Amino acid sequence: MVQRLHRNRIKIALWVAVIEGLLALIGVIPRWFVFVLAALAVAFWAFAARNYKSATSRQLGWIFAVSQAAAVLVPVVWYLARWVAIIAIAAIAVIALVFLFMERDHPTPGDRPAPPSSA
Repeated sequence: MVQRLHRNRIKIALWVAVIEGLLALIGVIPRWFVFVLAALAVAFWAFAARNYKSATSRQLGWIFAVSQAAAVLVPVVWYLARWVAIIAIAAIAVIALVFLFMERDHPTPGDRPAPPSSA
């Protein structure tokens, strides 16, 4: 079991992170809880789990710490991506307004004044 756990620990940790991150995004889990749990999980790994004698316990501790640290990235990346999208849309709108206001009125053929008559 330890070898299988070791071989699949990254997949397990990432799936847990994705599921937990999505639950945080939709509001099932409070975002602050994800951040607190990640800090506790990394501290738990650093001070306790990596020194366990049981290989299974070390692997589970590692999976717990990595999944929680990765779960923090989901709301952070979502927040950053949202702001990048807002800034990009605002920049496109500003550029569009600049082009629209800089465009000169070009008279159409029907709008030209009649040539002066020579009478």
